[in-house]
Amino acid sequence: MSLMPDPTFYPSPRMAMQAAPERIAYVSLLNVGKNGKRDAMGVIDVDPRSSTYGQFVGQVDFPHDDNELHHFGWNACSACLCPQNPHPHMERRYLIVPGIGSSRIHVLDTKADPHRPKIVKVIEPEEFIKKTGYTSPHTIHCGPDGIYGSALGSASGDGPGGIFLMDANTFELKGPWEKERGPQNLAYDFWWHLGHDTMITSEWGTPNMVKDGLNPELLLAGKYGHKLHIWDLDKRRHLQELDLGAEQQMVLELRPAHDPNKTFGFVGVVVSLKDLSSSIWMWYRENGGKTGKWAVRKVIEIPAEPADPETLPPLLKGFKAVPPLVSDINLSLDDRFLYVSCWGTGEFIQYDVSDPASPSSEEAQGGSQWRSTDGRNQPRREARVLYQLALLSMGRSVLS
Repeated sequence: MSLMPDPTFYPSPRMAMQAAPERIAYVSLLNVGKNGKRDAMGVIDVDPRSSTYGQFVGQVDFPHDDNELHHFGWNACSACLCPQNPHPHMERRYLIVPGIGSSRIHVLDTKADPHRPKIVKVIEPEEFIKKTGYTSPHTIHCGPDGIYGSALGSASGDGPGGIFLMDANTFELKGPWEKERGPQNLAYDFWWHLGHDTMITSEWGTPNMVKDGLNPELLLAGKYGHKLHIWDLDKRRHLQELDLGAEQQMVLELRPAHDPNKTFGFVGVVVSLKDLSSSIWMWYRENGGKTGKWAVRKVIEIPAEPADPETLPPLLKGFKAVPPLVSDINLSLDDRFLYVSCWGTGEFIQYDVSDPASPSSEEAQGGSQWRSTDGRNQPRREARVLYQLALLSMGRSVLS
């Protein structure tokens, strides 16, 4: 065991920004259909000085093809330096890879050869369900006292979904995290304000609501997630529910401020049933400090793009527009820029969030699928988004 902290653990966001950049990146490769191929973890060269920059330089195939790999994470990270529960001797070495389709978790060792990680443990669905009571593990975060994961539902495939714990050394499942769940039923992402002993969780749907793709009837009835939940991280109990309104469907990715003294963050909403817009909401603590109530407010709205109804699937004809479908967001380490990925229209937008309550759009990339060369909003039949929206109208999977 090393007596020095892992050099990739940083006591502050500023130190992380000043560190050397990563030279490789890992990306999950999902198999689609019964074609004999298997799910895999790909390795991409992200070193601009390398002759193989931007190329796949490695891959490890998984034993099965039914996992639908999702938000994997490391066994250890800078959270190991948290003063409430410090263990700096840990090593950022293992990738914990959940699959919502199979309820398996794969553990990959990257140390010997980072370009060709080795599968060292597979937690089968029977063990996962027995020890946690959950199915469909979705997101992994390394925490100050172990590995945390979210799961979409219960053993039956219905609610509630929630959080489970895993030992960071042995990778043994330790069971569900919650001691007092309160009204929380749907689950998706989770993050925290460690200095304020607070966890935030978001909502998508249960495994039975999403396993065959988005269900148009459930969507139009406002049955997918539209709430945030505030938890006491130390006592593991539910404190507060923040309802964005049933028209705000699929409250997904959470990005809290990196500054440990700040108590705000951003969450993306996939679609509004009112006008097909997507939006970004900010959660915050009223009056600051550690005793104020939490609140949430919309700070960014991204409108749908007008389109010819004749080119749209039935679900969208009445709207005469294409929804942005915000699928992911990311916050820069200095908490200055928020990056928003609009999966439906192909746009990637940078916002200045120096004033988090009043963001300003600085730059947008892409988004040309529905615009003619002169910049007007016009449908283009060759756009891939038509195919994806057609799948949406048939209730098949369009979100990962």
